[in-house]
Amino acid sequence: MNCKISHFMQDLNSLNIEHLEKWFTDETVIWIPPAKEISGKTRILALFRAIFRRYEKIEWRVSEIFALGNDKYFYQTNSLGNMNGKGTYENEICTIIHFSESGKIVYLSDYFKDTRSFN
Repeated sequence: MNCKISHFMQDLNSLNIEHLEKWFTDETVIWIPPAKEISGKTRILALFRAIFRRYEKIEWRVSEIFALGNDKYFYQTNSLGNMNGKGTYENEICTIIHFSESGKIVYLSDYFKDTRSFN
């Protein structure tokens, strides 16, 4: 597995905002539906806090990674967890991610197979 993606996913699975801080800058842009595309470290970390609060537990497992060149990747993840008050959650996610030369995330966009849980 790509080291940057592996380390990012390890930090994401920690569900600890302090571990995620190092990945983002004020120029980072992310789009994690159903939220709109947002930019900036502060807003991104606030979004992750809100996402984490929706779950009793959540874990992401990367199954495949495709290098697109220039530190851009496309990877597939299985997401498993329990949503607060809604029971078991499982989804397949495809992510496009672009890293800067310094290893920060420039752009991240998720695409979900099943969007029913967001309604």
